[in-house]
Amino acid sequence: MIVAKIGGSQGVDLHAVCRDAAEIVARGERLVIVHGGSEATNALSEQLGHPAKFIMSPSGHTSRRTDRRTLEIFQMACRGVMNQRLVEGLQKLGVNAVGLSGMDGRTWEGTRKPAIRAVEDGRTVIIRDDFTGTVETVNVGLLRSLIAGGFVPVVSPPAISVDSEPINVDADRAAAQTAAALGAESLLLLSNVAGLLRAYPDETSLVASVSRQGIAEAAEIAQGRMKKKVMGAEEALNGGVKRVVIGDARVERPLSRALAGVGTVFS
Repeated sequence: MIVAKIGGSQGVDLHAVCRDAAEIVARGERLVIVHGGSEATNALSEQLGHPAKFIMSPSGHTSRRTDRRTLEIFQMACRGVMNQRLVEGLQKLGVNAVGLSGMDGRTWEGTRKPAIRAVEDGRTVIIRDDFTGTVETVNVGLLRSLIAGGFVPVVSPPAISVDSEPINVDADRAAAQTAAALGAESLLLLSNVAGLLRAYPDETSLVASVSRQGIAEAAEIAQGRMKKKVMGAEEALNGGVKRVVIGDARVERPLSRALAGVGTVFS
C-alpha cells in the first residue's frame, strides 16, 4: 500500500503525477492519493475578493487563517478544482479514480479547535472563529472497500468535525494519519521542492536521509510549510509506516523517484 500526498503549490506537474500513478497502479500496487490546494485557494480567494491570510503559531508553524468565507473558498478550490483535475487526469489514463473530500463518508474526522493562538505584531492573540482542526480518525473501511473494488481514492481537505462541521486540516498530516490507519508501507509527500533543504532554497543542500533520532534536528532545519511535512513524517513513522519520503512533484515519474529514495527519506 502506498499513500501519496500531492502538494497544491505552484510548479507541481499534475500530468506527470497522473502518468506515474497510472504506471504504479498497472503494476498491481494499491494506491491512495491525498492532495492539498493552497495555490488554487489563493488564486480563487483573490478572484472572489477575499484574499488569503496566513497566521503564525507561537511555535513558528504557519497556517491559513480559515474564517467561514475562506473555508467555503477552500472547499471550492480543493474539491472543485484540484480534486477534479487529478480525477480527470487519472481517468484519461485508465485509472478508475474516485474523488472524495474528507467530509464524504466521514473519511477524515477530527475536532474543531475552539481557539487558536497566533502571533501578530510580536504579541500572542486568541482567535475563536477559525475552522481548523486535526484528523484523528480515518474511515478505513470506506477506503479499503473502494480499493478492493478497483478504485483509486483521491482525497482532499476539508475533514469533518465530530459536530459535523467542515474543518480545514493540514493535508500532509492528514496523509500521515491515512497511511498509518491503512498500514501503508510508504508515505510519499511530494511538492515543489526536492526535499528537506539544509539551506533553503539551495537545492544542493538536500538532506538525503533522516533517522528517528534526527527528526528533532530536521524540524529545526525546516522552514515554512516544510515544518508540517516533517511533523507528518514523524507521525506516520510513529503510526507504523515503514518509510516516508519528501520528494519532488515537478519532475517526470515523481512517485517512482520517491519510492526509489530520491528526496529526503525518513525511516
